Amino acid sequence: MAVDPKRFLRDLFHAAIESAQPEKCIPKFLPDAPKGRLIVIGAGKASAAMARAVEDNWQGHLSGLVITRYGYNVPCKSIEIIEAAHPVPDEAGLAGARRMLELVSDLSADDTVLCLISGGGSSLLPLPFEGLSLEDKQCINKELLRCGATISEMNCVRRHLSQIKGGRLAAACHPAKVINLLISDVPGDDPINIASGPTVADPTTCAEALAIVERYKIELPARALEVLESGVGETPDESDLSLGSVETHMIATPQLALEAAASVAEKQGVPAYILGDSIEGEATDVGVVMAGIAKQVASHGQPFKAPCVLLSGGETTVTIKGNGRGGRNVEFLLSLAVALDGQQGVYALAGDTDGVDGIEEIAGAYCDPSTLQRAWGKEINPRRSLADNDGHGFFEAIGDNVITGPTLTNVNDFRAIFIDAV
Repeated sequence: MAVDPKRFLRDLFHAAIESAQPEKCIPKFLPDAPKGRLIVIGAGKASAAMARAVEDNWQGHLSGLVITRYGYNVPCKSIEIIEAAHPVPDEAGLAGARRMLELVSDLSADDTVLCLISGGGSSLLPLPFEGLSLEDKQCINKELLRCGATISEMNCVRRHLSQIKGGRLAAACHPAKVINLLISDVPGDDPINIASGPTVADPTTCAEALAIVERYKIELPARALEVLESGVGETPDESDLSLGSVETHMIATPQLALEAAASVAEKQGVPAYILGDSIEGEATDVGVVMAGIAKQVASHGQPFKAPCVLLSGGETTVTIKGNGRGGRNVEFLLSLAVALDGQQGVYALAGDTDGVDGIEEIAGAYCDPSTLQRAWGKEINPRRSLADNDGHGFFEAIGDNVITGPTLTNVNDFRAIFIDAV
């Protein structure tokens, strides 16, 4: 069956996003009505949409507060929605985090807290450890985003410099029951790394966070170093009795999103192969490796025969060395395009399922065998753009960026490489 590569890849991306919509995922995980109150809290790019899905499917009384990214608000009747900044936190997020802790500070064992957590929640719940300011938190966040650390490493540092992350929010809910409904945006779907795990036990230590700081030569404020070196920033672990009534459900994941995309591909007559849902590493390196696999398929029919589509997810990293506009998905895609060097029959799309790659409202981009030629025609040097971390500028100039607007969910990065039979 002949397919239009660009439309085909966009269809797959859309299917991945649709599979993780809260309205589809939330209902079957709602608890029975508690004896006492149902308090809904949450944070993340999908949290407002998750709150609406709870309201639409809950029969009794409820109240609560969730924090989402600016532009991701979904109006609710009984649950208050606060908008705040991502990826660098702001005063709105700080005020919201304080109010959330206050909201759960006087609960009883008859009450239930329904916690709605999705990607982006870490920046949206900025409550620095005592003695640290919001400005300190902003500087630390910027350093973590620039240094090339993995998401698990970044979150380890964040947890131990926070009054709300790393299980501290769940501890504040005690003795109420806490039910976590999580939309995963992290490789491996570890709850402690989704929004830095505010309502789950933390197995990591201050010493581990300090080792990450030293490994990447991150400059921390004096107070932050003191918190880590002294151990006063230790978080609740599994032995903490205040976390004894916590129940966690993963309601949407990168793997499920990739399977949804694969199903759409198969229905269009294109075999789909999922290479992994938790691929990490430097975006440029992953691009080179994926290009090598695509070339092998195109030239030798190994390990798969064309036509086929190769799907993958996860979260790559970008060590910023240039001054361009970009994100990890367009960095990957530009690296892939350069390595493919116009390989016939190979097309690709990479995007963040939350609709934001980097800090811009651009989800990602598309490339095909003509990508480099069209860039040169506009006097744009692809390798120079890559060196300058200017993926957005590059694909925007040739008209191949992908813009979705707020998707109201987040199951991490989506990459699809279509190899047609030539």
